[in-house]
Amino acid sequence: MLTKNVPKLTYEGARAILEATASKAREMGLSLSVAIVDDGGHLLAFARRDDAKPSTVKVAITKATSAALRRAATGPLPNEQDVSLLLSLGMPLASGGNLTCVRGGLPIQWEGIVIGGIGISGGTEAQDEEIARAGLLELQ
Repeated sequence: MLTKNVPKLTYEGARAILEATASKAREMGLSLSVAIVDDGGHLLAFARRDDAKPSTVKVAITKATSAALRRAATGPLPNEQDVSLLLSLGMPLASGGNLTCVRGGLPIQWEGIVIGGIGISGGTEAQDEEIARAGLLELQ
């Protein structure tokens, strides 16, 4: 077979995830940016709270792109228990800035297939990841 049917993240799905993250951020009292990308790292939905720092925009998009392209949560490389400084610094350089080792980006999965990525920026790494996870609950 030369083709394969795979699920795709829709704009409506991206907006639902975005709204769930916004609700969690309000609950936590955080000002941040949220980016939702498709499986190829292309932006589908984005929001920045009025008082979020301008730097959160690029960081959120990079986290979402990294999670989608690597098909894994963002964070130290190869993992938090066995961090390689060279790998953690080298991957962003080798990818032209499309990958990051900063936590707060998660892949969006549907039936075991990565269909996109979510990136949050504006809180601590743990807060960003918590808000991203809240957005993913929208898919359940």
